[in-house]
Amino acid sequence: MNIETNEKLVRRNARIGQISMIAGLVVLVAGMILSIRATSLFGLSLVALVLGFALSQIGIFYGNRWGRRPRPDEMLNVALKGLDGKYSIYHYLTPASHLLVGPAGIWIILPKTQRGTITFEGNRWRQRGGGLMMSYLKLFAQEGIGRPDLEILNEVESLEKYLKKLTENEEIPSIKSALVFTNEKANIQIDEDDNPPAATLPLNKLKDFFRKASKSKPISFEKIQQIQSLISGTDEEPAAPS
Repeated sequence: MNIETNEKLVRRNARIGQISMIAGLVVLVAGMILSIRATSLFGLSLVALVLGFALSQIGIFYGNRWGRRPRPDEMLNVALKGLDGKYSIYHYLTPASHLLVGPAGIWIILPKTQRGTITFEGNRWRQRGGGLMMSYLKLFAQEGIGRPDLEILNEVESLEKYLKKLTENEEIPSIKSALVFTNEKANIQIDEDDNPPAATLPLNKLKDFFRKASKSKPISFEKIQQIQSLISGTDEEPAAPS
């Protein structure tokens, strides 16, 4: 499998995460000190606490994606090791943060780090379990699961426009998506009848999933090579994925 990563973007965003986290902690501490020692400045201390919390959340967002090792792209590389050379994975080089192109087709991969029980009910993914520790992690150390369906929809639409531009409006194969939970303590419980809009699976099953998907031959080898060549050879810097 061929691996291409936007290392410049990774380094930049890792730095943003570090600075935001440190700044957030400093402002939070300052706000707490003001609230204790200068009660007359309660309004200012409240602003500092809100700003410090916001900065720390930005730090968590960037840190989880680009600062913590192994990073999501590194975990995906290890999980997919062994796929043959017809596959290429692109990290932060297209409007999709993680894009796999190969015999299984064109796949957007959306990694999530959440733990606990993962379900899909009422057209939404939900995360349950973990008690007080889980509540603490959601608030101070880990993002909530959010709306993966909206994230995927946005990446699919952006990627379609990007590929059509690269191919000069040629017809492109359908773009599929996979929601992948990288935490070993994630317990995915989704009935087949619930039919989530993206394949939902743990990291350790990802490689076998794509090997099975390739058996249906959803894309010709010529098309694979064309798309890979266009993505790898483009001189245009795509919009940086979030």
